[in-house]
Amino acid sequence: MEKRGMWSSRLTFILAAIGSAVGLGNAWRFPGLCAKHGGGTFLVVYLAAMLVMGIPLLMTEIAIARKFRKGAIESLRGIKKCWEPVGWAATSNAFVIVCYYAVVFAWVILMFANSWQFAGMTGKNEEASALFFNLTQTTGLIEGWEIPWEVLVCLLVAWGLIFFCIRNGASSVGKVVKFTVFAPVALLLIMAVKGCTMPGAEAGLAKLFIPDPAALGDPTLWVDAIGQVFYSLSIMMAIMFAYGSYVGDDANVAGDAVIIAFSDMAISVLSGVVMFATMGGTGMLDNITASGIGTAFLVYPQAIVNLTHIGWLNAVFGAVFYLMLITLAIDSAFSIVEGVSAAISDKFHIKPKKVTIAICLIAGVISLLFVTRAGLAWLDIVDNWANNFNLIIVGVFECVAIGWTFSLRKVLSEINRNTKRFRAPYWWYSISVKVISPVLLAGLFVWNVYTLFHDNGGTYNPDYPIWAQIAAGWAVTVLVFASGFIAKLVVKRKKKKGFVEDEVVWEDN
Repeated sequence: MEKRGMWSSRLTFILAAIGSAVGLGNAWRFPGLCAKHGGGTFLVVYLAAMLVMGIPLLMTEIAIARKFRKGAIESLRGIKKCWEPVGWAATSNAFVIVCYYAVVFAWVILMFANSWQFAGMTGKNEEASALFFNLTQTTGLIEGWEIPWEVLVCLLVAWGLIFFCIRNGASSVGKVVKFTVFAPVALLLIMAVKGCTMPGAEAGLAKLFIPDPAALGDPTLWVDAIGQVFYSLSIMMAIMFAYGSYVGDDANVAGDAVIIAFSDMAISVLSGVVMFATMGGTGMLDNITASGIGTAFLVYPQAIVNLTHIGWLNAVFGAVFYLMLITLAIDSAFSIVEGVSAAISDKFHIKPKKVTIAICLIAGVISLLFVTRAGLAWLDIVDNWANNFNLIIVGVFECVAIGWTFSLRKVLSEINRNTKRFRAPYWWYSISVKVISPVLLAGLFVWNVYTLFHDNGGTYNPDYPIWAQIAAGWAVTVLVFASGFIAKLVVKRKKKKGFVEDEVVWEDN
């Protein structure tokens, strides 16, 4: 380990980045969106969005972080001092996300620990879909503050695993990802084989891969495809800045980014094969939903109890499914913490391990809100604003900062450094970062605002009180984007006590 943690090898970085990018959304949201938008049609649009937006932005964050050797906050300050608040917004929003992502991780652990119960539910769909609600005792509303002990234990286990994986930064992450990246692929392949050998699987696979041209006329297809690419690659969340800052000078950023993006898509498609083949084989093809939590905890359990007529075998497949989700969730969870930790550590010159401990403790306390009986509703609100508003606004500002107030040729030169075969062309890269990406993201934001106010009358969910949506939605958004200005006051005060900010300058090679 050098003064700043570094990846031990190129493979370690690629695995860590893939592990961060590949998360629960690949396993449940991607197949749901395929079902919603004509299967193969969504795949084509998703691929196009990844090529014109996802890969260029992924390359950008990794390259800039490698150049500055800093996390998100200081890297954006290095672009131009006025953009530092955008780095803070990305970091703060990532902190918000990990507070509830750890809870979803805990729920997956809870379902894995209770998968033995599927043995006695063969053919009992209602009992299977009710298992999650019975275990979490969730009301689905802003009602109930009790915390079930089983869920609390799983939450403690989740945070313990997260901290264990990132306790030593790049060093410990590098050791963990060698298992956690390959394990879900192996488990997905097991489930894919099982699903594809079931009668009726052909219908499911046909629905996944055969395009429906009529779906191209649906604007929500384009909105969902752009959004899925944006969320899936872990960009604009401070993660890839942290991971990029640990990359060696000899790394091939352009090539590595392409490998990461296509690996992410490949695992998404494999997850789709599992979902569509299994649901087709159990006669539940029309039950696939774009709601990730609904698919994983309500719908898929029904498929589990209909896989075979042997109860214990169904329970084994249930355990495999939730173990797969555990291995997907853990990489994404600890990568978010690492992104936040690296950014704050770089800014205030605090030892990374101390920052990581503080983040885990503070976020762990906040996450208790989401394991109450009202937790699912609170999580739903926070998740909507964090992803559909905060993350997108950060993306727009980041594109403007890098594309319009800095030299894209300098960034592209850093991206193409060490590249022998594939060199990102300037015309493709500049059009993406300066025009296509900010326009698409701005359009996505406008669409979400339009849907919220025009279609839904300004309320995200009429079952939730307005005060709760303001407190967990708009108020959190205000805090996220105010965080940079609050931090500026903190730095100003620290300077009076002798604190000196680093000089972050782009030095030409």
